Amino acid sequence: MDVGIDYTNLDYGTSLHFATIASDGGHDGNTGLPFLNNPEVISDFSFRALHASTLIGKQLVEEFYGRPHDTAYYLGCSTGGRQGMQAALKFPEDFDGIVAGAPAVNTNFLEGWATMLGKLVGAPDPTGTPGFIPPELWDSVAEEVLRQCDALDGVEDGIITEPDECVFRPEALICEDGDEGGCLTKEQVEVVRSVYQPMYGGSGMGELLSPRFDPGAEADGGAQRWLSGSFDPLIVDWYRFAILNDSTYDFENFSMDTVMLGASINPGDIETFSGNLSAFKARGGKFLTYHGRRDQLIPSGSSKCTYDLISRTLALSRSSMDTFYRLFLVPGMNHCIGGPGFMLFGQMGAVSNALNNSDSNVLLAMVKWVEGDVGPDVVRGIGFGSAGEVIMRSHCRYPMRSMWDEGKREFECVV
Repeated sequence: MDVGIDYTNLDYGTSLHFATIASDGGHDGNTGLPFLNNPEVISDFSFRALHASTLIGKQLVEEFYGRPHDTAYYLGCSTGGRQGMQAALKFPEDFDGIVAGAPAVNTNFLEGWATMLGKLVGAPDPTGTPGFIPPELWDSVAEEVLRQCDALDGVEDGIITEPDECVFRPEALICEDGDEGGCLTKEQVEVVRSVYQPMYGGSGMGELLSPRFDPGAEADGGAQRWLSGSFDPLIVDWYRFAILNDSTYDFENFSMDTVMLGASINPGDIETFSGNLSAFKARGGKFLTYHGRRDQLIPSGSSKCTYDLISRTLALSRSSMDTFYRLFLVPGMNHCIGGPGFMLFGQMGAVSNALNNSDSNVLLAMVKWVEGDVGPDVVRGIGFGSAGEVIMRSHCRYPMRSMWDEGKREFECVV
């Protein structure tokens, strides 16, 4: 909902010699107030603003250059990633290649998961809540998560390569006699344990609605957006103005029933969780998506679920998926960018374009895939050593995994 023209990435596109357009999502500002009793504004935000902007942009290009464009590409992350997926689903002719990072798909349950997570840790008011965990104790949790799970990939480097393999035992932090801080009460241990559980619901409460919060993501301060004991203002606005049309709703009675109500309303078809990319695939479209494994806002398992959904819906093997859809999971990267991992690969803004080539820039890799029919086997992320030297790590395309090869002293992609 925090929208407006993204001038940083608009400039980034032009710096790479693209004729570039951007959309404000159909409304100004950083609140959900424009959604109140305005279903058409919600539809703009969900899918229509990007489509309309794309059509206008193509017309402007033709008018300026005197001929139609040759190819069209999309680059976005988070809500922008979701909009890229909507474009492939609803308007498969709009783009030849789509780069969609950390897409906020399955949106109704993503919003519900984040709100239930906030309630779990004490929102809307954690005062007096026995299990509430203040920020300084989350630092202790983060240290213990790393201690238990860092070496699972074969090397201790401060990065959890595969959070799904991390079976975290928070009871290791239970306070004992003589502890002077940095430990948890039994109530806090149970809250932490629940934070790292998926959200189930639906009929019989057995349907997976959202994957879990990634172990390791709590180390980023941005995770306090969900874990602070208060509800995120943008999610508050979404439920008040887009779901319930009640600007005074106080969330005291928020429950799984509220989550399921939001999913049933699905305002503006915001859900964006369909595996039917058949039209996009048939017209030769290419889709590259990436997701940080330390994403503090959107569980990286969401992108795994999306990949598997498309594979099942279209009945495609891994090799068939590779012809048009590739997912790259990025160990140690936060939401879209940042974190201790090798997280610069041209995904957003000039700052991410550490090496201007198709091996280390996902937008240029997409151009090579669309125009040269050579899809990326890996995405090479850039990091920097203590002396400022450039260090690279290859990020694997799903479902391959990244494992440390002690003999070669590097990570390799394995099946």
